[in-house]
Amino acid sequence: MSTANSIFRRLREYRRLFVGVGFAIGLFPAVQSYGQGTTTPKNESQYNAGDDASAPLKDSPPLTAREEEMLRLIKGLQERVALLEARDGSDAGDVQSAAERDYRSSSQARLLEASIVSLPRADGGASLAVPAFHAGVNGTISTNGATIKNPFENSGGQDAPKTWGAYTPNFGYKVANTELGDMSISIYSYVRYLNQKNLAPTYTNYFGVTSDLQQRQDVQINKVQIKFLGWVLNPKLRYFLYAWSSNASQGQAAQVVLAGNLNFKFNDHFTLSGGIRSLPGTRSVEGQFPFWLGVDTRLITDEFFRPSYTSGIWATGTITKTLSYQAMVGNNLSTLGVSAAQIDNKFNTVSSELVWQPTGDFGLGFGDFEDHQKLATRVAGHYTTSTEDEQEQPGQDTFENTQIRLSDGTVIFTPNLFGPGITVNTLRYQMADVDGGFKYHGWAFEGEGFWRWLNDFTGPGTSAIHTRYDTGYQFQLSMMPIQKKLQLYSGGSHIFGQYGNPYDARIGTNWFPYKNKVLRWNTEALYLFRSPVGYTSVPFPLGGKGWVFDTTVELAF
Repeated sequence: MSTANSIFRRLREYRRLFVGVGFAIGLFPAVQSYGQGTTTPKNESQYNAGDDASAPLKDSPPLTAREEEMLRLIKGLQERVALLEARDGSDAGDVQSAAERDYRSSSQARLLEASIVSLPRADGGASLAVPAFHAGVNGTISTNGATIKNPFENSGGQDAPKTWGAYTPNFGYKVANTELGDMSISIYSYVRYLNQKNLAPTYTNYFGVTSDLQQRQDVQINKVQIKFLGWVLNPKLRYFLYAWSSNASQGQAAQVVLAGNLNFKFNDHFTLSGGIRSLPGTRSVEGQFPFWLGVDTRLITDEFFRPSYTSGIWATGTITKTLSYQAMVGNNLSTLGVSAAQIDNKFNTVSSELVWQPTGDFGLGFGDFEDHQKLATRVAGHYTTSTEDEQEQPGQDTFENTQIRLSDGTVIFTPNLFGPGITVNTLRYQMADVDGGFKYHGWAFEGEGFWRWLNDFTGPGTSAIHTRYDTGYQFQLSMMPIQKKLQLYSGGSHIFGQYGNPYDARIGTNWFPYKNKVLRWNTEALYLFRSPVGYTSVPFPLGGKGWVFDTTVELAF
């Protein structure tokens, strides 16, 4: 009895289904004439429903209520077919699951919708046509004699997605590409093992203050950066938005940063931008990241003198084929971890650079991974100035910390630093920088000089404080003994100041297993002598003296 009832219910379901299909097919003659009158000019490409199954014909008027009702009817019929096929397949012992049939059927329904709304009228308008269709067992749909291949079907007829999208190194994977804009997603991250156990356990600064140093040994996924970049409305209007974390600084201010910038390129000579970026005061912060010899770590002289990230507006462009510039006006030297309420209203932080590449393209980053076959040279000048106060300084362990320090590492705004009752409230920071280098057949030599002036002090007792002047240099030498695979490098830097002359040196290797910069394994050893800078997200601590070892696996796509 139950078997008879089951058969009776199934016959009723098929009867309703056939009535619906008959109704849809009955409409076909009424609209067939407009489909037959449609032609496609030879110089125009036909719309591919598999590219965007939800996109209507460009420049078409909106669908009428009747047309929308027909789309809903066809979608409903497709869903009913999927359910009945799944039930029949289960009764007959078909090994294909109902979920797989639903997945294929829903894909076919989307393709069918696209083919319907894409059919133009002979008079140039847009209307609804109801084509005769057949959903084959191999995942194809026939519409008015044409066959649309299900994009979820591979050449073998199995339910496996095809690859799609595009990849550009350092710009990531393109996930959207439309007439009104595109978007790529790029990820940067690295895992680092750090060993500081050979450092001296204490440090005494110029003023006789002794501090204990933490001799770290740990593994950290030190940084994660997720970038969204592309253009919107106009290819010249671009955006760069990102989430950036410093996981070694958990609990500190600005441990996670959500930031970015907007850009409009008028021409090759002038692009105007606004948002957050690094002030171009030294080579490492002009836009070279992450293509350094070490992974997210600079020599201590660069770290001591450089400005950091801030909010502002800037212009970039080329002057000639070999000469380019950047100029920025920002809020302060470092905005990360500093609220708007802490920033003064002077808006006088200015940073600029002029880069000359007389022999042509010098290449992005340090080292000659590109293996220049002709000598490539570069000379650049940088200048930065800003009025700073204690409120605008980030915390000591803040991500991308760039506090203004003396050459022994002491923060200049420390109360009573220069004597009882003497405290610096504001000062003027000026820093000039010149860098240069050459690249040839895998070899690279790159050097940089730094000059910094601190003056115009205000605060109790500061009339007795004169200009504080520091200078320094750094150099880096690298070679590629195995082209695109193995890089060896060394470097060193030295600071000369009134409160000490710290220095450092390092040697290291980079291994590129896929012959590109997407993945690399870096290993290096550093020697520090009284480092005047340091925080948790870099390998060296403030006051460090001795050897540090680290090895890092970096992913940058």
